[in-house]
Amino acid sequence: MADESLKVSLEVADAVARVVAAISCLSVERVPLSSARGRVLASPVVSRVSLPPWDNSAMDGYAVRAEDIAAIPTTLRVLETVAAGQFPTQPVAKGTAIRIMTGAPTPAGADTVVRVDDTDGGRERVVVRLNRDARKNVRPRGEDIIAGREALAAGTTLGPAQRGGLAAVGTIDVDVYRVPRVAILTSGDELVTTDRFDEVLAGKKIVSSNSVTLHELVRDAGAEPVDLGIAADTPASLREHLARAVAPPGADLIITSGGISVGEFDFMRPVLAELGASLDFWRVRMRPGAPIGFGMLGTTPWLGLPGNPVSTMVTFELFARPAIRKMRGHAALFRSPIPVTVEEPISVSVELTHFLRAVVTRHDDGHRTARLTGSQSSGILSSMALANALVIVPRGTLQVAAGATLMAIPLGVEGAFDERFSA
Repeated sequence: MADESLKVSLEVADAVARVVAAISCLSVERVPLSSARGRVLASPVVSRVSLPPWDNSAMDGYAVRAEDIAAIPTTLRVLETVAAGQFPTQPVAKGTAIRIMTGAPTPAGADTVVRVDDTDGGRERVVVRLNRDARKNVRPRGEDIIAGREALAAGTTLGPAQRGGLAAVGTIDVDVYRVPRVAILTSGDELVTTDRFDEVLAGKKIVSSNSVTLHELVRDAGAEPVDLGIAADTPASLREHLARAVAPPGADLIITSGGISVGEFDFMRPVLAELGASLDFWRVRMRPGAPIGFGMLGTTPWLGLPGNPVSTMVTFELFARPAIRKMRGHAALFRSPIPVTVEEPISVSVELTHFLRAVVTRHDDGHRTARLTGSQSSGILSSMALANALVIVPRGTLQVAAGATLMAIPLGVEGAFDERFSA
C-alpha cells in the first residue's frame, strides 16, 4: 500500500486498462435455455438439425416447373393442395401444379412457386398470368443452417433472436458464464436509508442515494447486487462490513463508495491495507471522480468509488461496468463513443479529462448535438438524472467553442458496446 507509484495519478485510459487486465471471466455453468436471457455463451452450440428441414415454399401459390410457364398465360392441372405441416403425396409432372402454402415442403419435380397473385387462384386448374417467379420462391433445405454445424459461437449474448434460434435447433441447456455477485458498501456517518427519513427532515442526516444508484447500476450491468449496508466512518465499522463481502459464498467484485480520499475520516485505504489488500492505483486524472481506488482483497477485485453521487455514477460507468461485463464473458466491454456538436461554449478550470453531463439530440439528418444539463458539480444529482450522455473534454483542453465536435459516451441500457476505450 505504500508503493511510491501510487502517488502518481493515472490517465483515464491507463487506469481502465489496469482494471480490465486484472479481471477474468467467471466460471461456467449449464442452465436451461429458458433461463438464459441476457447470458453469454461460454461454448459454441452445434445444431442438431438442418433448417429449414426440407425444401419449402416461400410464398402462398403454386409449385410448378419453370419450363411449363415459359410462355404465358398458361393453364396447368392442379394435383392437390399442401398446407404448412402437410407433405405432398405426388411429384409435379409436365403440365401440372400443386397448390401450396408458405412453409409447406415443395414437391419433387417443382423448381418454382408462382405466387397466387399472378394466377387466377384456381383449385382444379390454374391459369398462370405472369412468370416473374420462374425458379424462385423455393427455400432449399439447410439454407439457414446445416445439422452438425455451429449455430452460435461462444461469446454470443443470448437475446430473444438468439434464444429462439437455439430453440429451433433443439437446444435445451446452454453453457454460460456465471452471473457476478457484486458487493456494494457505502460509508459515511451522515448517511441513512429512506426508512430513517425523519432524520433527514430534521436536518441531521442525508439519504444514501448511492446505495440505491449502485444497486440499480449493478443490475443494469447484468450482475447480482449484494447489499453490505452503510458503514460508519470508523475503521471497526469498515472492517466489519468488508468481512461480509469475502464471507461465503463471497462476492466476485467489491464496490465501495466514499472514504477513499485523503480526509481525516477517510479510512477505506488503511483498513484495506490492514486486511491485506493490494492497491493498484487510487488517483486518476479525471473529473468528476479523481479519487478512485482499485486493488485486490485476497482474490476479489475491489473498486473504491468516490462518495459524491455524480462521481460515483461516472466512475461506475468507466470502471465497474466494463469489469462486470468482462466477468460475464462479453468481448465488447465499453460503450461506443459518438461524435457530437456542442451547442454552447464549454469552459473547464483544470487540465483533467472531464466527463460532462449532457443531453444529446439526434436530428433528422443523423447529426447529433449536445447541451450540458446545468451545473457540473459532482454533488448535483439532478443534472445526472437529466443526462443521456457524458461529453468528454480531453485533458489539456480548457476552452471549447460552440460548434466544436467532441466525443460523447451514451448512457442507458440501449448504448452500443465496443471492445476499446478512448478518452
